Amino acid sequence: MKMQMLKNLLMATLTLALLPTGIALAANDDAALKAAIAGEWRSTEDKARDAARKPVESLQFWGLKPGASILEVQPGAGWWTRILAPYAARTGGRYSATAADLNNPSITDAARKSRADFAARYADEKIFGKVELVNWGPTAAPLSQGSYDFILVSRALHGWMRADGLLERNLASLAGSLKSGGILAIEQHRANPGPQDPKAPSGYVTEAFVIEAAQKAGLRLADRSEINANAKDTKDHPFGVWTLPPTRATVPYGSGKAPDPTFDRSKYDAIGESDRMTLRFVK
Repeated sequence: MKMQMLKNLLMATLTLALLPTGIALAANDDAALKAAIAGEWRSTEDKARDAARKPVESLQFWGLKPGASILEVQPGAGWWTRILAPYAARTGGRYSATAADLNNPSITDAARKSRADFAARYADEKIFGKVELVNWGPTAAPLSQGSYDFILVSRALHGWMRADGLLERNLASLAGSLKSGGILAIEQHRANPGPQDPKAPSGYVTEAFVIEAAQKAGLRLADRSEINANAKDTKDHPFGVWTLPPTRATVPYGSGKAPDPTFDRSKYDAIGESDRMTLRFVK
């Protein structure tokens, strides 16, 4: 029985690799997702973080489905992009990512270059399908209404909290861009229960704060999970959450100071990645 199951998974993986972009899979959801995660376009470093970030379990919990129209918000270095874009391309879905707002007259050359570099990095449609970029930023127009089945916000909320009103503005835009029944998936560094510093300088945010903010935007909490919990995370680190892997800061984050080679990282590396909430909201 186990041998047959392994054969079935192998066949589904091979089928996924051979399918042209845009052809929906007949294989089950689990096989399609696992095959995307096993893709050769993902680096050894990407795959090494799977144990901490649990992409299969997280995406299954959030309810990602074949053929979904997906929006990844602030994709950063693209760890999730290299899973979501190939998955969408090979299951008949659509992948979009937020990028610097080209309509902002104050856009910097660095932001413009970052957007162009992201587009170039994922230009191979045989692997990633057609990656669409949408304008995003404090002055960007709201996202198009009712466009997405699945929106992922990974470790971004604390950044929005630094500017007055930005968290509320962004969540309202995301809620409006979801289709009826669409999912907002949130992964966020989790503070211990209690009062929330409105600027979240440590990078940690309470679950209660996030849930209340999403509900104010018109979303319903459908479920929460401990998939990404880390009981070893004491959340009292000298440089906030950025002290932990993968950032591994040895000076204040964003200070511009050179790394401190004398800083003892051992106990922070032993903690691993942060304790994180994993929430699923529905429109």
